[in-house]
Amino acid sequence: MSDITSTASPRKAMTVGMVLFAAAATFALTMGSRQTMGLFLSALNTSTGLGVGSISLAFAFGQLWWGLTQPFAGAFADRVGAGRVLFIGVVLVAVGTFITPFMTSTLGLTLAIGVLAAGGAGMAGPAVLMAATARLIPADKRGMATGIINAGGSFGQFVMAPIAGALMVGLGWASAMQVMGLLVLLALPAAFALRGSPAHAVAAAHNPLSASAAIRQALRTPSYLMLAGGFFVCGFHVAFLATHLPGVVAQCGLPTQWGAWSLAMLGLFNIVGSVAMGWAVGRWRMKSLLSMVYAARALAVLVFLLAPKTGPVVLVFAAVMGLTFLSTVPPTAGLVAKFFGVGNMATLFGVVMFTHQIGGFLGAFLGGRVLDATGSYDWVWYIDITLAVAAALIHLPIREARLVRAVPQPA
Repeated sequence: MSDITSTASPRKAMTVGMVLFAAAATFALTMGSRQTMGLFLSALNTSTGLGVGSISLAFAFGQLWWGLTQPFAGAFADRVGAGRVLFIGVVLVAVGTFITPFMTSTLGLTLAIGVLAAGGAGMAGPAVLMAATARLIPADKRGMATGIINAGGSFGQFVMAPIAGALMVGLGWASAMQVMGLLVLLALPAAFALRGSPAHAVAAAHNPLSASAAIRQALRTPSYLMLAGGFFVCGFHVAFLATHLPGVVAQCGLPTQWGAWSLAMLGLFNIVGSVAMGWAVGRWRMKSLLSMVYAARALAVLVFLLAPKTGPVVLVFAAVMGLTFLSTVPPTAGLVAKFFGVGNMATLFGVVMFTHQIGGFLGAFLGGRVLDATGSYDWVWYIDITLAVAAALIHLPIREARLVRAVPQPA
């Protein structure tokens, strides 16, 4: 972080440091809460008797809704600032998580997990957080800044997965989930820290395009569409792991704690991957880095399928997956900013995040459906490998040079 703030005045550096900390801490709490929900899937199934497939539908809808809220939350934050959006989002995550144990139907679980908690996490998600930060950071430092914020989400998963596992053992799954919901409220001060974003937006944007016009321009840009297609694959992969990795571990005949620690390893090594990628985007072409990440995922999954399913193997696999888990975010956000600037970044990155979450919906939902139908996750892994190879290839034709839009001339 010192790299980022070293060129600023002491007052400016303190402000930037505070914003980075607030954004990273918010992502840590919301992401940590969401990414540990897979630990509760088996308990929810036992308590409700709905079946893994039906419960997976609620989780899958949450993936979709998390993405759908981000373009709208981003557009709102672009106009009025991140503070109000974050405040509402954090409260919704806490409420949705807290009331989940009271839900006994698929509709109820979808409302709590899929609408309230996931929608709130979308409002306090990366589109708003990274765009607010990008407006305060010099262009050549944005990669590292997004890496730091992304690492915050990973750190939250690393810390909160073992906490959730310990709370389940000590308090039972219902009380543990409610405590996790209350912990999210610790992010509320970030809304105050980021409340000044609109002023910076006005100073930095110089962009007369409305949100709708910016979206129309982006959807006519082939490189943006290819970027979104690759991020769809990322969503499939990430949501499947976050929702079903504990189930994969259980199928290996290992105790519940191995599932919790596998999620923690995802988070821990995602910190390394996120920061390393934030450093790398300032030195190599971002589209090439993305291709490399997706190819690495395909290879890692293939090796895992062929390897013996022991505890150490599961943890090593989780660590490798962690390195690539959300390391796609800094170069993806960086390419959006490089294509169109930061004036409408929250909106345009929010649209890309929506495609990510369409993939997330399929990853979470198909994981449960395939398990119910075949008794195994193998076919989901095969789909994941195929999609990862396709994503590695689709990034290669992206044109990374900044796109120039036509500015309307005065009459």
